[in-house]
Amino acid sequence: MEQVKYGLIGCGMMGQEHVKNINLLPQGDVVAVYDLHRQLAEVSAELAGGAYVAKSLDDLLTRPDLDALVIVSPNFEHVGQLKQIVAKRPLPILCEKPLYTKPEDKADLDALFDGYPHPVWVAMEYRYMPPVAALIEQAEQATGGIAMLTIREHRFPFLPKIGDWNRFNENTGGTLVEKCCHFFDLMRLILKSEPVRVMASAGQAMNHLDERYDGRVPDIWDNGYVIVDFESGARAMLELCMFAEGSEFQEEIAAVGPKGKIECFVPGPGRFWPKALGKPPVPKLVISPRAPKGPLESEMPVDPTLLDAGDHNGSTYYQHMKFNAAVRGEGGIEVSLKDGARAVEIGLAAQKSAETGEAVKL
Repeated sequence: MEQVKYGLIGCGMMGQEHVKNINLLPQGDVVAVYDLHRQLAEVSAELAGGAYVAKSLDDLLTRPDLDALVIVSPNFEHVGQLKQIVAKRPLPILCEKPLYTKPEDKADLDALFDGYPHPVWVAMEYRYMPPVAALIEQAEQATGGIAMLTIREHRFPFLPKIGDWNRFNENTGGTLVEKCCHFFDLMRLILKSEPVRVMASAGQAMNHLDERYDGRVPDIWDNGYVIVDFESGARAMLELCMFAEGSEFQEEIAAVGPKGKIECFVPGPGRFWPKALGKPPVPKLVISPRAPKGPLESEMPVDPTLLDAGDHNGSTYYQHMKFNAAVRGEGGIEVSLKDGARAVEIGLAAQKSAETGEAVKL
């Protein structure tokens, strides 16, 4: 296959980011789009250079020219749409995170994809942010074996979504699933181990408390700590604050071991950086050996073209490069269904631990 023709399911802000990044691929074209809100679909169709606007998901799946599908719909729609695709038009799939939102969904998905003949990739693009990818590659050598891993995200509140679906746990799976499955995926990847116990404390301190939707107050949490113990004996911690939009860096990751420490620093979306402060910060990687040699700091600037194509420091493009290669038979799946499911499992366990005040064993 020389050119991959995509169908896009879900055309909101993130869906449009996917279109912009597929446009940059030399071997990719979005040829059909679908969204329940036709105006959004029409915007994405125009971004894609004139893609077909499907009337329904069934209509999109009847298109004979499709080679792959990208699911960017609201979280609670993923499982139903995956079932519809498998039943009607099995194709390679890239599905946005979280893969599912309810514990009972996992068994359904395991059965659904047992023996599935095409690549399925779960969109965990944080793996592909350049400083994060560099940390993943160099962590073992820099630390001599990771004993502690800390991930800190200080960022802006949840953005508005069509229909305000992301204001309620029943639609998102909860903040520690919706937002934090990225970080639980990184923990497993960086530590090369599986989680055995999750402890969390989280809540809603500031955000969305003055909002009302049909008389209901949003219940999504805006801050928390999560500690995860791993089979290897390593432990990891996530610190999340979603009312810290003044932070220089949005994500900070630090891994520490007997030889030293490696850290990466990732700024948030450039469009949110106050212009009065000058140029936005540049992502960087810092390695600090325990021996008194001083830290080694490297800036890792991202191609401005990739920054213009989305809010994730070029990672959406790098992810699509690899998925595109897998669809064409020139690469493998790097973020499997198992990876996507495990990230959700940890998130659901963290939600439960924070609600009950008890540790949850996995």
